[in-house]
Amino acid sequence: MIDLNADYWSGRYKDDNTGWDIGHVSAPIKEYIDQLTNKSLAILIPGCGNSYEAEYLLKNSFTNITLIDISPVLTKKLEDKFNTFNHKQLTIIAGNFFDLKGKFDLIIEQTFFCALDPALRKAYVDKMYDLLKPGGKIAGVLFNKEFEGGPPFGGTKEEYVQLFADKFKIKTMESCYNSIAPRKDSEVFIIMQKTESLPD
Repeated sequence: MIDLNADYWSGRYKDDNTGWDIGHVSAPIKEYIDQLTNKSLAILIPGCGNSYEAEYLLKNSFTNITLIDISPVLTKKLEDKFNTFNHKQLTIIAGNFFDLKGKFDLIIEQTFFCALDPALRKAYVDKMYDLLKPGGKIAGVLFNKEFEGGPPFGGTKEEYVQLFADKFKIKTMESCYNSIAPRKDSEVFIIMQKTESLPD
């Protein structure tokens, strides 16, 4: 198994080996952002990559965005890219998602879950739960297909329901109708809401 650490991801960015990067905010997430009315929501984008989502949020006057990525090479690039907004509407963190502290209203999932070693999926769900305020949501896109090797690491709707159901109310989990062509019929859009109390 590849060690998916900071050096690994920094190497991918240095070599421009970023096949997951579509060069713009994905249509499912753009459409979701477009219907948000509260511009002061505390929003987290973990494993943020080049963060076209943050760019779109800033363009649409959102004021409380946090980005975290394990690659310091990438976060330095983001600090330059978002220089005008950094430390104002935007916070950029180089670090491990699982060490992050804070409370958020919304966490945007875009090719982060699929980049993690599948052995960390339960820890991902637990950490998402910890980072969200009561009633907070995860919204974004997961792959609904399997891959040889990885990353990316795929999965199925059934697996995701089983994984999230203990701690989240699954409000939406449906096939994306507006994926980019190479991902057509292989993505699901999710909205998961943190449950107020856990089942016994």
